[in-house]
Amino acid sequence: MESSSKQQLSISDASVLSTWRKSSYSGGSSGDCLEVNDTARPACVPVRDSKNPHGPAVVFSSPAWTSFVTAVKNSGLGDI
Repeated sequence: MESSSKQQLSISDASVLSTWRKSSYSGGSSGDCLEVNDTARPACVPVRDSKNPHGPAVVFSSPAWTSFVTAVKNSGLGDI
């Protein structure tokens, strides 16, 4: 582990976290959903495929995730 103030979250850590959620905009019937755990670590936001909950997760920094969500909301992509 690096000696820095950054927190690290490995893929194996992310797969066992219990507080995963889907967007309220997700119909849930198609199974093509992402799940996010934005309470896992203050500095990290793991995102995974809902069809493969024990598979890998992509881990974003909290600022990067916030920027992504804001960009989606501001661009109208949430209506797709």
